[in-house]
Amino acid sequence: MSLLNLVPDGPSWRVDWKAMQEFDWIRALAGCRQDPEWHAEGDVWTHTRMTLEVLVALVAWRTLPSDERTVVFLACMLHDASKPVRTRLEPDGHIVSPGHSRHGAIRARQILWEDAIPFALREQVCGLIHHHQIPFFAVDRKDAERIAVGVSQIVRPDLLSLVSEADARGRICLDQQRLLDNIALWSELCRELQCLDAPYRFPSDHARFLYFRDVRRTVHTPAWDDTRNLVIIMSGLPGAGKDRWIREKMGDVPIISLDDIREKLDILPGKPQGRVIQEARERAKVFLRAGQPFVWNATNVSIEMRGRILNLCADYKAYIRIVYVESTHARIWDQNRRRDRAVPEAVMDRLIGRWTVPSPTEAHEICFEVEDSPK
Repeated sequence: MSLLNLVPDGPSWRVDWKAMQEFDWIRALAGCRQDPEWHAEGDVWTHTRMTLEVLVALVAWRTLPSDERTVVFLACMLHDASKPVRTRLEPDGHIVSPGHSRHGAIRARQILWEDAIPFALREQVCGLIHHHQIPFFAVDRKDAERIAVGVSQIVRPDLLSLVSEADARGRICLDQQRLLDNIALWSELCRELQCLDAPYRFPSDHARFLYFRDVRRTVHTPAWDDTRNLVIIMSGLPGAGKDRWIREKMGDVPIISLDDIREKLDILPGKPQGRVIQEARERAKVFLRAGQPFVWNATNVSIEMRGRILNLCADYKAYIRIVYVESTHARIWDQNRRRDRAVPEAVMDRLIGRWTVPSPTEAHEICFEVEDSPK
């Protein structure tokens, strides 16, 4: 069964709890303990079920267009999917799940990808999961405006507020009203910034790029475009089709390929990559100093992996375009097996465990080349 079939519809709005138990990640939520100070209702499955019960009763959710209802429902269903592996007991007796929002988005991406959920819908769900706690605390922070502007580039804040409201109401805790008040203030902040239901609009791509690289900048700081050369940074799992895209689209533009450097240095993908990265960076600096366009061809599937080359290119005032390439679950595994230099399964699993899709907060431009499974 596809997860899409679990999204309830009117007039009954009935949730099929029995069908949900077909999924092992749902079953894993039962028995996963939570700290009673914040979740006196019980384990993660109890909280998830209460969250969904609250959501489907909300008029604000029922009156959304069908695709938006689907996004919000799946986000609520998956929002704590990583807690079974992130939860631990602290020495002081508190139960914590550090990083469960970020890791939950990665886990949800894998689940939804394997279920062939369309890319655009999937990424909205993952964005909501990644940021689902932000409306709880953002307005208490000095950088609340910056948080709101950044989140709006990735998810719709009004849909995020719905997820957070269902999450807050679907629990038993002493500070529930404070959470709901903060969610309302968060929505009002986003409304004032004119980004409640759309990304905050910067005057230019370069202004947006500089804003997210320098905390001293405000959304009103002018941005003189002093970029010198175009750099294409590829991103995508092994076997996604990055090499094919480069052959078809980039002509004679120079390519820095980490796979080629590995072969030259006789370093396998599962081994330490320090020498590979260092040689690639030295090659990149030659092009950057000359102001020459080039392609950086690597997996770059995590923010940390992309960040290293993004920082280097930004220091040389390059105009950065990330090209994200994706194929279906079956095709990627098949194409990787057919490669002359197949990536070991353990390395693939490690990459999928870090997998994030690039966002407009990272580069001047993001291009998506995605092959969706028919649904």
